[in-house]
Amino acid sequence: MTRKLISSGSSFEAVAGYSRAVVDDDWVFVSGTTGFDYARMSIDDDVVMQAEQCFRNIATALAEAGSCLDDVVRVRAFLAARADFERVAPVFGKHLGRARPANTTVIAELIDPRMKIEIEVTAHLR
Repeated sequence: MTRKLISSGSSFEAVAGYSRAVVDDDWVFVSGTTGFDYARMSIDDDVVMQAEQCFRNIATALAEAGSCLDDVVRVRAFLAARADFERVAPVFGKHLGRARPANTTVIAELIDPRMKIEIEVTAHLR
């Protein structure tokens, strides 16, 4: 399979020189994805709503690659606040419970102060 680049349409991808996702052989690598609704260019203030939007954005990129959340083998989450972990953990279970990927969660300052969570995944094409 040849390399395929997937874009969300965000102008920031061109500025920063990256793709929303990259398909390479049997693998899909989805970049760190935030809770922005790209159609409206808005972001909810609630971390749970942001996490849900992250997974909608990730699922869209995976679908374009020919994959889905059930194919995720690795997830990395970056939370702006440690206190939000218990609130978003069930969102991960809801979306990744069947796949049960390897997971790393890091507490980190994110680029935009409105962002409370960023999630990246790696999926295997079946």
